[in-house]
Formats: sequence, structure tokens, C-alpha cells
Amino acid sequence: MEEKDTKVISKRRLFSAVPPKVRWFIYLLSFASVGYGYLLVAITAYLPEIGLSSGDVGLILGVNGAAFAISAIPIGLLSDRKGRKWILISGLLVLSPSLLVYALTTNVTTLVLAGIAAGVAEGAFLSTWNAMIADMTTLDNRVAAYSLSFICQSVSMGIGMTLPFAFPSIEAWTGLDTHVVHNGTYVFLAIVSLLSPITLWLLLKDQRESIAPKKSATTKEGMGLLLKFSGLNSLIGLGAGFIIPLIPTWLFLRFGVSDAYSGPLLAVAGITIGFATVASSALALRFGAVRAIVMTQGLSTVFMLSLAFVPTAALAGVLYLVRSTLMNMSSPLADSLLMGIVPKEQRGLASAVNSLIWRLPNSVSTILGGMLLASGSYDVPFFIAAAFYIVSITLFYKIFKNVKPKE
Repeated sequence: MEEKDTKVISKRRLFSAVPPKVRWFIYLLSFASVGYGYLLVAITAYLPEIGLSSGDVGLILGVNGAAFAISAIPIGLLSDRKGRKWILISGLLVLSPSLLVYALTTNVTTLVLAGIAAGVAEGAFLSTWNAMIADMTTLDNRVAAYSLSFICQSVSMGIGMTLPFAFPSIEAWTGLDTHVVHNGTYVFLAIVSLLSPITLWLLLKDQRESIAPKKSATTKEGMGLLLKFSGLNSLIGLGAGFIIPLIPTWLFLRFGVSDAYSGPLLAVAGITIGFATVASSALALRFGAVRAIVMTQGLSTVFMLSLAFVPTAALAGVLYLVRSTLMNMSSPLADSLLMGIVPKEQRGLASAVNSLIWRLPNSVSTILGGMLLASGSYDVPFFIAAAFYIVSITLFYKIFKNVKPKE
């Protein structure tokens, strides 16, 4: 990675270079992230507990990804041409009713429709969030900004994922059954999640955005590298989909672990990943961004593969924590690299394309992974995922080892 990209991480205070408005922009998303973290655990761990099959869970996650795939690029193009902030705020507003749906019904058809709506909202978020951070930063402080964003999102999502750990105690203290406690939490977090779009609107209402000329949105500059970057990322997404979104389901089917324990496990993993981004920045300073990404992702693949042979739930939890930390600690570096190799006026499209090309195969393989788990094949998804990871990591290093960001 270019020296300008990494010199900020050598400072004693890593995030001091991030502009105050950008810091608040990052912090205010946390309200929605808490709700989203809880929703992820509830879909993958609580729904199987109340009778939905792993195939149903895979279907809900799959259509969510498909809806994102269909909407992401049009939304990304729109954000480049019309502005990003209103698209971001509109997407965040959809989370609250999505949470309420899960409180009101367990009908699979209704939950699938809610998943579609949430997928479109996710397209609005992922097409704008990283691009807006890039627009409000420079090469000197962008890595720090993405690191702070990753930490805040990981910690706030971790809080949401941890909530089920307290449910048994709440049920024993209040006498309420698990359905009432889960559904009450849906409603409470639906209200909390509304704080993100409201406060972001107050923060950004006077901010003027530079709108790219229509002809600029489809120029070829940087698109070759973008497609290579995203294509290799799609192999990671394809492999990950077989098992990573279904880890709580796998823990429940393989070891009988409920969301009261799988939720906190995911939370600890998220929080650990968030703070590990500081270490990944240090690795990038010493070895370069591409080598740091390859090192951490390669080691994580070893730990992921080991989960196929794990004999106990406790050991599975430890190995999963290590795997998650290693695999995701380089995310801020990858985000910064991508935003630096495409022109500014194409960042919304680049965010959408990269997320789409990752998410589309991930959605398909999640459905297949749910079917494999439902059939009792608890190890095969890990073997498939590891194979795709190895191919992607190898090709990524070969293609990008000499690529540096421009702005």
C-alpha cells in the first residue's frame, strides 16, 4: 500500500486524523447496527428453535441477497448522479419495519417478503456508506476512517448479537416465555434503529454533495481493476455462503447450542474483529496492504477448515473466533484499496458492484449450505468454502501485489 495510505497508522492516536463530522457519521450508524446484529442471530438461531427448518433459514437469507443483487447497481448509479445521503437515510429507515415483521409473524412467506425489502435497503446502504466515507476523507486519513467504521459497526452489531445471552435470566426473573422476550426485543430495537436515520439526517441535512456528470458514471477508468477485485471477492462470497451465515444454525444442529450462546459468540467475534483492524493496519505498514490481506485471510482459512473436525462446541467457538478475526481484520484495508483504485465519481457504483458480485454467489451458496445442513452434512460446507478461499487468495496476490491506490 502507498506510503500516504499508511503513514497515519503510525501515529499514537490512530483516529485523531479522522475529521469530526466523519467520526459522528460513523458513530450514528451504531443504533441501526445493534438492531441488525440482533436480527442476524434471530434469523439463523431463533427461527430454527421455533420450528423453521434450516432450509427455510437459507431461503430467507438467499432472497435477501437476491433482492440486494437486483437493486444494488441501479442504486449505486443513482447515488453517483443524484447524491448519496438521501439514499442512505432511506435505506436505514427500512430496518425498523423489518424488525417489526419478525415480531408479528413466523409465516415463511411473510418473512421472505421482509427479507426482500431488507435486501433492497441493504443495497442502498452498501452503495453509499463506503463511498461517502471516501468522499469525506483523503488518502492520509481514509484507512483510519475505515478502521473506525469497522470497529463501531462490529461493536454495535456485537451488542445486538449478545442480547439473547440475557434472555434466560430475563425469562426466569419475569416469568415471561421465550417468544414474548424475543418479540419484545424486536419491537424495542425497531424503535432504537430509527435513531440512525433521524440523527444522520440532522448531521447531513446541510451538507452539499458534488454530483458527477452523467457521462462520468460510465467511464472505463478503473473499471478493469474493479471487476478483477470484485470477481476475486465473489469467490470468497461464494465459499463463505455455504457456512459462515449459517454458523448459528450449524451450532444448533451439530451441538444443540441455542441463540443464548451462539449470539454472544458472534458478538465476541465481531468485537474482536473490530479492534483487530488496528493490528491489520500495522501489518499493512510493514508488509503492504495486499500482503497483509493475503496473510490474514490465508491463516483464517486454516482455522475455518479445522471446524469441520471439531469435537466440542467450546472448541468450535474458540476456532471460530480466531477464524473470524483473521479473515475480517483486513476489511478496512480492502475498502481503502478499492476506493483508491476507482475514480471519485464512480465510488457509488464501485461499492455496489463489489458488494453485488460478492453477495449474489453468497446468496446462492447460502441456500445450498442450508440444504446441506438439513441433510446432516455438517462438515462438507467447510471443505467447499476452504477450496474457494484458497483459489481467491492466491489469485488476489498474483494480480494486485503491485497495485497502489491513486487518490
